[in-house]
Amino acid sequence: MRANSRCATLLAGALMIGPGASVFAAEHQVVIEKYAFAPVELRIKRGDTVTWLNNEKRVSHSVLMLGRNEESERFFPGEKWSRTFPDAGRYEYRCGPHPEMLGVVIVDE
Repeated sequence: MRANSRCATLLAGALMIGPGASVFAAEHQVVIEKYAFAPVELRIKRGDTVTWLNNEKRVSHSVLMLGRNEESERFFPGEKWSRTFPDAGRYEYRCGPHPEMLGVVIVDE
């Protein structure tokens, strides 16, 4: 395949992803310790994935997206749960069984 053909193929593939979408999605982590999410606020780009990791010693947690009717299953110490964020916006969440645990993911364009 000639160099010009390869460039055209790559450009066409990038255009199909859509405007504002990240070609290279990143992965981020939120750690759960001492009944708290860290970091409490996480800023990411569209298409990125966030993984919540339970570092507690004995208790299970979940991630409940406020106003979105979406909750993870409970995950126990050493377990994790991930979610990809395809749309820009502010995603406030809390722990299902522990409503005092609050966090937010802010997804930029």
